[in-house]
Amino acid sequence: MTKDELKDKIKNLVKKIYSNSTEPTEVDLDSPSIVSLDNERFPVLSKFPTLKETIIKLLTDQYDLFLKDIEWVAPRPTTFRIILGNDQTFYLIYTDRSWIAKIEGKKYYLLNLNEEQNCIEAIARILSYGAKPTPEKGTTPETPSPESPAPETALDDEAPAEETVPPQA
Repeated sequence: MTKDELKDKIKNLVKKIYSNSTEPTEVDLDSPSIVSLDNERFPVLSKFPTLKETIIKLLTDQYDLFLKDIEWVAPRPTTFRIILGNDQTFYLIYTDRSWIAKIEGKKYYLLNLNEEQNCIEAIARILSYGAKPTPEKGTTPETPSPESPAPETALDDEAPAEETVPPQA
């Protein structure tokens, strides 16, 4: 069987399957468009191709190993919450000129190369935090009991004690 015969067989099978469906659909099998059979894990990336390019710049093309989810948070400015595999988050905000990454309260303007590098380092840092600790079943998080004394803290109202300077001779 030649390559062309195999293509013709596949086209005929596809036409037969589509003709048996209840919905009238027309499929052009001779068009050069690329058909992806993979369901994308993050469907928001297909709606926003520049977001995908930015994530690839920040996390390489193997970004799906490090991401848990991508949420569209706000329409204007277009803001996305990127949830990493260890449940840490950062935000990507689209502007007219470039993307802005907001990581741990600091903004990185990705138009500047040095800020892009700092952003990549910040993402690596929060990825290295590891997973958030989860309490074991049947235990409650530790809370101070009412009987135990609270730790002593210095009050802002108190003036610091004066330092004594030895007299010079």
